[in-house]
Amino acid sequence: MLRTPDNFAAHTMSVTKTARYYTFGDMEAEIEEVWFVCHGYSQLAERFIKYFEALNDGKTLVVAPEALSLFYLNRFAAEKGEGRKVGATWMTRENREGEIGDYVNYLETLCDHVFEQVDRSKVRLTAMGFSQGAATVSRWAAQTSHSLDNLILWAGGLPPDMDLEKTRIKFLEPEFHIVVGEHDELIRPPALVEQEARLAHYAIPYRLTKFDGGHHMSQKVLKQIAGRED
Repeated sequence: MLRTPDNFAAHTMSVTKTARYYTFGDMEAEIEEVWFVCHGYSQLAERFIKYFEALNDGKTLVVAPEALSLFYLNRFAAEKGEGRKVGATWMTRENREGEIGDYVNYLETLCDHVFEQVDRSKVRLTAMGFSQGAATVSRWAAQTSHSLDNLILWAGGLPPDMDLEKTRIKFLEPEFHIVVGEHDELIRPPALVEQEARLAHYAIPYRLTKFDGGHHMSQKVLKQIAGRED
């Protein structure tokens, strides 16, 4: 077993990081809605944004930031080069607080960048997170300087360690939606009950939407929530 030296210490420092994000919609058009959509664990923004094609009506700008940490989904796969699938994660348990701070700053910076080009006073702003992205969006919503009109947590919820005593006001401002599949194998009924009880305790109003499905997006449900039903 390797011995840890007595003078061993961990350190952190801020560095420049190149972030990738995808959009559809024309920032120079008469935009009426802006959606920030955060993917789940092991997904990539390029694929995730395709679920929101139903919102591509010429009046909506969809922005899909990609998590800052990329990894091979199967590092032992036989495929080489471009054949190996890649995913992204918003955080892990390692350097947890640092990663949370990084992605909150990233989302805030990206939002600032978008509203340098789009008149915020003329659009509705929606933040939506799927699975791991739900916790990501929640933490950003609790700290952002931008006023959200809609907050949608899909197949996920507010992080259990979030201090709602301090951040409650941030979740009173937007229309708050929670979406969950009836057969979601990752969200057990007790977890949903606990989430609802927590929101009730802090008197945070929300709308719960359940659909006949599992741990995945549904374009039909998305259109219902967005008011884009055929």
